[in-house]
Amino acid sequence: MTIIVTGADGYLGWPTTLRIATMTDDRVIAVDNFGRREWVEEVGSVSAVPIASIDERIDAAEEVHGVTNLSFVEGDLTERSFVDQLLEVHEPDTIVHAAAQPSAPYSQINGERANFTQHNNMQATRNLAFGLHEHGLTDTHLIETTTTGVYGAPEFPIPEGGATMENQGETDEVPFPAMAGSWYHLTKSHDAANLRLAHSQFDIPISDVRTAIVYGTEVDETRADPRLKTRFDFDYYFGVVAHRFAAQAVAGYPVTVYGKGEQRKPFVALEDAVEGLARLAVTDPDERPADHVVYNQVTRAISIVEMANTIADVGDEFDLDVAVEHFENPRDEDETHKMEIENDRYADLIGGQSTTFEEGIRDVFESLTEYAGRIEAREDRFLPGVLEDDAE
Repeated sequence: MTIIVTGADGYLGWPTTLRIATMTDDRVIAVDNFGRREWVEEVGSVSAVPIASIDERIDAAEEVHGVTNLSFVEGDLTERSFVDQLLEVHEPDTIVHAAAQPSAPYSQINGERANFTQHNNMQATRNLAFGLHEHGLTDTHLIETTTTGVYGAPEFPIPEGGATMENQGETDEVPFPAMAGSWYHLTKSHDAANLRLAHSQFDIPISDVRTAIVYGTEVDETRADPRLKTRFDFDYYFGVVAHRFAAQAVAGYPVTVYGKGEQRKPFVALEDAVEGLARLAVTDPDERPADHVVYNQVTRAISIVEMANTIADVGDEFDLDVAVEHFENPRDEDETHKMEIENDRYADLIGGQSTTFEEGIRDVFESLTEYAGRIEAREDRFLPGVLEDDAE
């Protein structure tokens, strides 16, 4: 059996690749074009945690974990010729598609970056779907990390994929309407629709994993050696809100909350996100609930103010004097919106949440305090006070 992981050099992609390679003897092919490294450098930032080259990572995986089934292929998934060659040579049984430009703020900078984000993300997914169809690999399980951001922020509970529509006394389940709020999030809305169409037209088995905001720096496999660490972005464009708050704390800034900060966002720990993708990658086809499944990869919703207060409390354990400050909200938004999101399928898949937000932040501080100098050298990159439009 062969498993391909795209975006394998990324924050979520690398630990997922490592988890899969350590839990199975199957061949694991890591694929990336190192775009994330280039985009972060482009906006003048750097990973707070130094990240090794892909060759060093693979060597460390073998030395530390005895991994001998992992190899790497460099290439751009937006190039159809590369995708064709990848599929022809390796004939994967499973693809975990985690490659994307993942930042909403980056996609909002200007039209050039909006166009790049939409072309990069959607072209890659279409190339994979059509490649599987045209190469006769329609039994290949295609797993994509989309985003809970496709749902927007409705005032009613968000279902796990579908919604029930009623008209003139008749009801039916339909795909939840795309209400994404950025050019990036819309790429994942389109991907979700294209994946549904690929299943309908080509009979490709699809797992649409709608990933919430991921927090944390470590999984069991990455703790074993510094060369195995995954990246940690804290800048405005690529750092999610929890990570920016933590970086503010380490750099001696107050954690800044706009208004009441009681609005809740969906979160999932890095460990729980990695475990779900790895389990899907190795699950026997007969054990999948269906051939097209939507999973809400979220373990709980957390309010901005709860997040800030937790970061302050955990900061005390690291001798950090973290202040939480509230500022007048310059945005027209409901500061008390309580997001409810169903996650029964995903909870069943991973056996329930294994890492709490507090535990994840403790991991974050352990990493960031070790590399505080890298954050202090880029203090202007995380722009304290910015809360919305998180990278995924």
